[in-house]
Amino acid sequence: MGDAYCELDAGGHCITCSDEALQVRVLRVDQENGLALVTINDISEEVDITLVESVAPGDVLLVHGGAAIARLDEAHNA
Repeated sequence: MGDAYCELDAGGHCITCSDEALQVRVLRVDQENGLALVTINDISEEVDITLVESVAPGDVLLVHGGAAIARLDEAHNA
């Protein structure tokens, strides 16, 4: 599945290198470096947020390959 650096979730997927986009919640944002600490299923990981504007703690992002590709609105989170 993943390489030695992957932390797999309960389904055996790594949020950094899996082949599917996953919904994650933002815990902390480092705008200067274009990174955010996110969580999914009690696993925390840093992801690139340079493709998504105005990311803030609490936002829900869609992540693929270690990069945020979209911010989801409340309708997606219900």
